[in-house]
Amino acid sequence: MQATQPTELTLEKVNLAVQAILEALGNPETELHRKALSAFQGGDHQTVKRLASTNLSDYYCKALGYLGGALKLTPNTDTILAESARAAADFIKEKTLARLGGEIEKALS
Repeated sequence: MQATQPTELTLEKVNLAVQAILEALGNPETELHRKALSAFQGGDHQTVKRLASTNLSDYYCKALGYLGGALKLTPNTDTILAESARAAADFIKEKTLARLGGEIEKALS
């Protein structure tokens, strides 16, 4: 069985992946997330990384913190996208757990 070669990375392909991750994260609901998304969209990736490094348990910032590096098209781009996607999934999981916990609390009180 012959292994398939990965397709060449282009900025267009990476941008599609970035957009998918941004869509998964959804609209920012906190000031921190608004600041991180605004910095990301403005190309200020260093600010996003700083927000991620000073808010270590925040998966939204973590996801955005990785994404700036993906746009550089390095040999690590696949890994960077994967880590950003994992952080986005963790963000969605935490948000869902908080919502469901609130719903259960309302139902049982």
